[in-house]
Amino acid sequence: MNLELLVTLGVFAPLLGAAVAGFFGRRIGDIPSQAVTTGLLFFSCAVAWTVFIQWTWGGLEAFTVQIAPFINVGDFQSNWAIRIDALSAVMLIVVTTVSSLVHLYSWGYMAEDDSRPRFFAYLSLFTFAMLALVTAADFMQLFFGWEGVGLASYLLIGFWFKKPTASAAAIKAFVVNRVGDFGFALGIITVFWMFGTIEFAELFPLIAERAGTSWSFLGYEWSALDLAGVLLFIGAMGKSAQFFLHTWLPDAMEGPTPVSALIHAATMVTAGVYMVCLLSPIYEYAPTAAMLIAITGGITALFAATVGLAQNDIKRVIAYSTCSQLGYMFFAAGVGAYQAAMFHLFTHAFFKALLFLGAGSVIHGMHHEQDMRKMGGLMKLLPVTYAVMMIGTIAITGLGIPELKWGFAGFYSKDSVLESAFASATSGHSPVGMFVFFIGLFAAGLTAYYSWRLVFMTFHNKPAWKDDHAHDHAHDDHAEPHAQIETHSEPLPDGGHGHGHDDHGHGHHGPLKPHESPWVMLVPLLVLSVGAIASGFVFYEFFVGDGEHDFWRGAIFAGPENHVIHDSHYVPTWVLWAPLVVSLLGTFAAVYFYVLREGLARRMAERGGPLNSFLSNKWYFDEIYDFLFVKGAKALGDLFWKVGDVRIIDGLGPNGAAWASLKSAARLAKIQSGYVYHYAFVMLLGVAGLLAFAIYAWGA
Repeated sequence: MNLELLVTLGVFAPLLGAAVAGFFGRRIGDIPSQAVTTGLLFFSCAVAWTVFIQWTWGGLEAFTVQIAPFINVGDFQSNWAIRIDALSAVMLIVVTTVSSLVHLYSWGYMAEDDSRPRFFAYLSLFTFAMLALVTAADFMQLFFGWEGVGLASYLLIGFWFKKPTASAAAIKAFVVNRVGDFGFALGIITVFWMFGTIEFAELFPLIAERAGTSWSFLGYEWSALDLAGVLLFIGAMGKSAQFFLHTWLPDAMEGPTPVSALIHAATMVTAGVYMVCLLSPIYEYAPTAAMLIAITGGITALFAATVGLAQNDIKRVIAYSTCSQLGYMFFAAGVGAYQAAMFHLFTHAFFKALLFLGAGSVIHGMHHEQDMRKMGGLMKLLPVTYAVMMIGTIAITGLGIPELKWGFAGFYSKDSVLESAFASATSGHSPVGMFVFFIGLFAAGLTAYYSWRLVFMTFHNKPAWKDDHAHDHAHDDHAEPHAQIETHSEPLPDGGHGHGHDDHGHGHHGPLKPHESPWVMLVPLLVLSVGAIASGFVFYEFFVGDGEHDFWRGAIFAGPENHVIHDSHYVPTWVLWAPLVVSLLGTFAAVYFYVLREGLARRMAERGGPLNSFLSNKWYFDEIYDFLFVKGAKALGDLFWKVGDVRIIDGLGPNGAAWASLKSAARLAKIQSGYVYHYAFVMLLGVAGLLAFAIYAWGA
C-alpha cells in the first residue's frame, strides 16, 4: 500500500473509532465498542512505527500529504494536510503507542463502568486530535488539534460528571488552558502579520531575513519575532502546565487513571514542548523569548519537584513529577538543545505512562484507595506491579553509570538535558544556561527523593491497610467515583462498586486484602517497561548523538552559532557525574526517612510547620488565584451589579424618576373626589384665573 495513503488512514482511524463508539456504542454494546476503538488504535500504532522505522533506518525523506482546503479567506490560506518529518514521526509513535496501550489497559480498569462506549469514544477522539496536532503543516491545523485535545481533556477529566470535584477540575483545566490559548492565538496572528503566511514550509525560510522586524508600541521598538515567540510560548505554558499556568494539572487527576496516563503524562502535556521544537527557526532568532522559555522551564522543574515532596495522593505525586519533567524539556529547548528536549519527551512518555498505569494498578489492587499513608507492604501481594514500578522509578531518577554510558531511559535523556544546559553556558550560547543547569541538578535530587518515597510508602512500609477495618469509599475524597452511582463509589475492574460495598455505599467491616491486577492491565505495563529500559540506549545516538546519524534531517533548525548538542559531548567529568551524585543523595535520604527510620517523616509532617504547610499547599497558588481572580472577579461583578446596576441605573431609572412619578401620581389621585360641583368649582377658578391674566395683560 502507498505510504501516503497508509499514513492518512492511520491519522483518521481513531476518529472513525470515536464516531462508532460515540454514536452507536449503546446499540452495539460495550465489548464491540472497545474492540473497534482499540483495534483501530493498534492499526494507527503499527502505521506510526512503520513510518518511524523507515525514517530511522530506511532513509525515508520528509513529505506532505495534501488532503483538502481548510480555510481560505483573502490572503489567509489554510489546507488540511499531513506533514511527515522527524518530529512528527517521533510524536506519532509516542501518541499511538501510549494511547493503544491505555485503550487495552482500560479494558480491565473500566470493566464495570456503565459508560464504557463513551469513555473509549473520548479516548479515541483525543488521540485523533493529538495526531492532527503533530502532523499539522500550518498553524491553523495545529490550532485545531490544540483545541481538540483541550476539548477531549475536558470530557475525560470530567468523565464521572456526578462527582463535583471532577466537574470542577474539568472546568478548571478548560479555563486555565483558555488563558494560554488566547496568547497562542495572538502569536499566530503576529506570525501572519509579519510573514503573510501560516504554512510552515513557506514560513521557516523567511524568518532569517526578517528577524530584525520591529513593532512600535508605547514609544518603544519591540522585536516582532520575540513578541511572536513569547505569545506562542504562553500557549505552550497552558497546555504543558508550566509555572503560573500549572494549577490545572494536579486537579486533572480527578479523571480515571488511564486518562491521567494518556493525557497528563505522556501526550497532551508534551504538545507545548513539541511546538517549541517545531518552531526552532523562530526561537533561534528570538533570544529573549528563548531565554524566557529556559527560565520558566527551570522554575517549573524546581517548583513541581518541591511540591511533590509533600503530596500523599499517589497520582498527585506522579502528576507533579510530570510537571517537573516538562520543565526539563522546556529549559533544554530554551538553551537551544531542541534535540535533547525531544529525546527527554520520547523517553519520558514510556516511563511516565508506566508509572501512572502502575499507580492505577496499585489503586485497583487497594480497592481504589489513593492515599499512600493507607498503603504499605504491597511488594509481595502485587509482585508484577511492584517490579514495573521499580523499573519506572529507576528510569525517572536517571540512575546509570556515566563513564560506561549505561542506564535506563531517563539516565540518557535527563543527563543529556543537563549536559546541554551546561554546554550552552560555557559556549556563551545562552546567558541562563548555568542557572537552569544547577536548578536541574537540585530538582534531580528532589525527584529521586519523592520517587523512592512513593515506592517505600506504597510497597515496603508496614501495611497500614491491615489496621483500617471500616473503609467507606463512598465518602472517601480520594476514591474515583462511578458516574452512574449517586454514592460516588468507584467502578471496580474486578466487578462491583467498592469491593465489599453494596449499592448504597455501606462500608465493609474488615480488612480489604490487596490483590494483583488482571493480565489485561499488566501486559501494557510490561510493554512500557521495555521502553523505560531500552528507549534510552537504543535511540541515544539518533536523537542527540555526535556521530554520523542525521536523524533530524532539517526538522529541527539550529542557527550557525548553536553548537550546544555538539558541545554537550565534551563537558567536564564532574558534570557527567553530578546528576548521579545528587540522585543518590536523594535516594539515600528517602531510604533514611522511610526505611531506616520508618515513621519519622510522618511524625515530622504531623507536627506541621511553615515549610510543610507551604509545600503541601502547593506554594498556596490555588489560594492566591482564588483570591485574585475568583474572588476578584466576583467583587468586580458585585461592583457593577450592586453599585452600577442597582444604585445608579435602577436608582436613576426605574427606582428613581419612574418611582417619583408613580408616587406623585398616587398623591394627586387623592384629590379626585368624584363630585361634579367640586369639578365645576375648579373650572370656575380656572376661568377666573384666565380672565384675571387676560385683564392684566391687556391692561399692561
